[in-house]
Amino acid sequence: MVVKNVVVAGGGVLGSQIAFQTAFCGFNVTIWLRSEGSIERAQPKIDRLKEIYLSTMEAMKTNPQAYCRGFTDKAELSDEEIDELKKQVEIAYENISMTTSYEEAAKDADLIIEAIAEDPNQKIPFYQELSKHMPEKTILVTNSSTMLPSTFAEYTGRPNKYLALHFANEIWRNNTAEVMGHEGTEQKYYDEVVKFAEDINMVPLQLKKEQPGYILNSMLVPFLSAAEALYANDVADPETIDLTWKLATGAPNGPFRILDVVGLTTAYNIVIMNPEAKDPNSTPGKIAAKLKEKIDQGKTGINAGEGFYKYN
Repeated sequence: MVVKNVVVAGGGVLGSQIAFQTAFCGFNVTIWLRSEGSIERAQPKIDRLKEIYLSTMEAMKTNPQAYCRGFTDKAELSDEEIDELKKQVEIAYENISMTTSYEEAAKDADLIIEAIAEDPNQKIPFYQELSKHMPEKTILVTNSSTMLPSTFAEYTGRPNKYLALHFANEIWRNNTAEVMGHEGTEQKYYDEVVKFAEDINMVPLQLKKEQPGYILNSMLVPFLSAAEALYANDVADPETIDLTWKLATGAPNGPFRILDVVGLTTAYNIVIMNPEAKDPNSTPGKIAAKLKEKIDQGKTGINAGEGFYKYN
């Protein structure tokens, strides 16, 4: 099978990145969104990604440190070669389409990447409706940060062609793609997804079995949760927690700067899945309340211009 037509369901932080990177690498890309309002919210993310790609590529002409692995595996490029990459960005930007129609999105899809909210109550109805519109050839993957594909396989209508493909944030720079099947995933479709990851300039990281949080989030989520607990229990403010981590480890970013990149809505959806979060006096309950307060103020992270920090 040759993957040409790719649908990304969801235009959030990662959905928009996956769509743009895939289009940049020459695939036909459609973003499926729930409503016209969702399209209006997704378009500025695509606009922002275009500018990030172009400005980063221009910087590569004079600063080798600006190089991003997701652009090309060739670290040393002439100005002419960089200009060719910039042309790819312009073409990708013009060719991404958006729709609210299941039928229009799925009718000729070779691969659909689900990147909607970390909420089973949203994912299950989405899969059930999508299953009515996908052609037989379509492979379906989830970009879920923490949930197992086996949880949803029965709702997809094609459990043998369903698996997980998880990306890190800023995928043009942090070009990892974790590939994780479930017991019912056929190897040939797993292999197709590995190849697709390579074709969009990702490094496919192949998991041998299901693991909540894959590799990356199995390490990252406990780290972020520990930081959130310090904040929620009034041990220290986010700036001090971040400064502590950066000074002590030499890391470029602390946990709250990372949370802004991940998006506070995603962080909130993860914490409320913990049954303890129902108790407002518990640490998960306090974390949820702190995050909800930010979200209600529109401070959802870097794409909103403000989260725990302000951004231009």
